[in-house]
Amino acid sequence: MDIFERIANNSGGPIGQYFEQAAGYYVYPRLEGELGPHMMFNGQPVLNWSLNNYLGLANHPEVRKEDARAAAEWGLAYPMGARMMSGHTRYHEKLERIFADFEKKEDAFLFNFGYQGIMSAIDALVNRHDVIVYDAEAHACLLDGIRLHIGSKYKFRHNDIEDCDKVLARACEEAESHGGGVLLITEGVFGMTGALGKLDKIVALKQKYNFRIFVDDAHGFGLLGEHGRGTSEQLGCMDGIDLYIGAFAKSMASIGGFIAGPRAIINYLRYNMRSQMYAKSLPMPLVLGNIKRMEIIDSPEGDELRAKCWKITHAIQKGFVDAGFDIGEAEACVTPVHIKGGPAQASKMAKDLRENYHIFCSIVVYPVIPKGMVIFRIVSTAAHTMADVEETLNAFKEIKRKLDAGCYDGDDIAAMKID
Repeated sequence: MDIFERIANNSGGPIGQYFEQAAGYYVYPRLEGELGPHMMFNGQPVLNWSLNNYLGLANHPEVRKEDARAAAEWGLAYPMGARMMSGHTRYHEKLERIFADFEKKEDAFLFNFGYQGIMSAIDALVNRHDVIVYDAEAHACLLDGIRLHIGSKYKFRHNDIEDCDKVLARACEEAESHGGGVLLITEGVFGMTGALGKLDKIVALKQKYNFRIFVDDAHGFGLLGEHGRGTSEQLGCMDGIDLYIGAFAKSMASIGGFIAGPRAIINYLRYNMRSQMYAKSLPMPLVLGNIKRMEIIDSPEGDELRAKCWKITHAIQKGFVDAGFDIGEAEACVTPVHIKGGPAQASKMAKDLRENYHIFCSIVVYPVIPKGMVIFRIVSTAAHTMADVEETLNAFKEIKRKLDAGCYDGDDIAAMKID
């Protein structure tokens, strides 16, 4: 069969099958206006809870000023080429030193994009004799990196330390028999559920087994811990994390990422990560803009912004729980509001929220989360206000009343008339 014919005859997959009804509204929606809690959607103002702009740096005046200055001075092309060949500057080195010092590691290496960087780092670190152990609910970028591994890989039940212990025992025995090692891969914050990875308990297992820990802390970096150093600082186990990854797309409101760890390992990655060796260097405006962002994050103002974000988070999470909603194991600034029913019911609820209550939040279904789950994902930021929290909670209380009354019943996603 022709490849294109097969694809054209496909339903589109779990999400793509709803393209005609969902495109431009539930998937690939167009949010317009200044980034922040109040934006425009379909020509109407909405209260927006769908930006990972935790500290509100996207529109911070100093950040905007530096982004504009750097773009005007350097343009978006400089430096040209991959860093190894012609795209290396002292500013790239400076930013790496900032991250290494901030995370209390010997060295750090920049990623052009967090997703590709993580995949490539995993690919470079392990060979066919090594064994990977990973959390069952690891992010897609981690899973894609793990798929590249031609050796053994075992998953443990999500945040289940007892199961992790058993899997590690098996993995270490196998690795030793083949002359390999074990790399445990997990997250600091699970971005769909807001649950913290049990990093301190995993680090404690090093007393029993010989393995290394690789942590993707995209949602924890800059936000968790006393100084924003991430989930490992929050849980008091920074020294036990062998390789720490921070992403720029969340707290820093930018593009890119970094990996920090022992100098010898980071230097090895510099010469073996294909996604960085064969791709253009991070443009200068992003490098300089990220340096400015780190100045703010690692300052008293950063402490204030984190405190604001946590105030909003604690208020809205308490409000949801008090109103009888299930928010699962959320501990970070992502709050999943679990909804009974299938995608059709959830879609109608989302439309009601957007059209009648002017509340915009993401609706998440399989394959982003496991089958049988539907959540509305609320992302708190320092830019939100307590008035925003109150408005949102009142809207969700009415939505819940309608759901319990059967107002959203029916399986026809196209039929979304809301009274």
